[in-house]
Amino acid sequence: MFIGEIAALLTAFCWVGSSVSFEYSGKKVGSLVLNLMRLVISLLIITVINFFITDGFRNLSVSPEAFQALLISGLVGFVIGDMFLFQAFVEIGARISMLIMALAPPITAVLSYFLLDETLGLVQILGMMLTFLGIAIVIMGKEKGSQKIVVKHPIKGITFAFLGAVGQALGLILSKVGVAELNPFVATEIRIFSGILGFILIITVTKKWPNFFAAFKNKTAMVGITIGSLFGPVVGVSLSLMAIKYTSTAIASTLMAIVPILIIPVTIFLFKEKVKTNEIVGAIVGVLGVAVIFMG
Repeated sequence: MFIGEIAALLTAFCWVGSSVSFEYSGKKVGSLVLNLMRLVISLLIITVINFFITDGFRNLSVSPEAFQALLISGLVGFVIGDMFLFQAFVEIGARISMLIMALAPPITAVLSYFLLDETLGLVQILGMMLTFLGIAIVIMGKEKGSQKIVVKHPIKGITFAFLGAVGQALGLILSKVGVAELNPFVATEIRIFSGILGFILIITVTKKWPNFFAAFKNKTAMVGITIGSLFGPVVGVSLSLMAIKYTSTAIASTLMAIVPILIIPVTIFLFKEKVKTNEIVGAIVGVLGVAVIFMG
């Protein structure tokens, strides 16, 4: 039936929609405010969904081990990973950020090697090199008027996107443990709840509550956040958990990694971005690298 493969492919489409929506909204309200607001909206939506899935929460059973793993996964993935990713959206845009996020599968492979004793062969290493090459093709280039090779995008944004990839990789590994015995939507709700707690703490410490409440007055930003919340933390993340539940993490990660390619026509038509040939080639090479890592 290819349930896992279809779920992974749909996840990629969801992440294209959510990343574009969040880039637009993040530039208006800020990444911290955006993160908490979209998780609150997501929690409301997914709670309604789970009410019907679990027959009014009567068919709900979560072991302490799964609950703990999902809580930690939410903190690592939603708070640490997405906090950096969303700031990268603001700094360098969704298209370049999501290309750098293609490093998440290679990072997952490396972490699995050290944490889960999974093997890492020559083919996987080759795939990693391809992914790095694809990203380098996009972010590197000759300086105008000289032959010097320079980074053509802000270093801060690239660093934020990379840290977002690390957070996503760790979150995926932890989610694999927690989702084994649960409905993916229930598992996602636990992760979202954990993320909300994390951002409440951060916004309290940074005294950003006035910014949070002021964002409700920005109607266009709220529309973008709502759309992004539906396709990102709710449908997208739930489908990603369904993907790793019904197929191998390798196949799921490969299919979910095609976002950098899917997002190119979207940014051309919606944001009128001028995409260079090297950026298209780099995106394709980067995704091929991911495929080699997990399919080799």
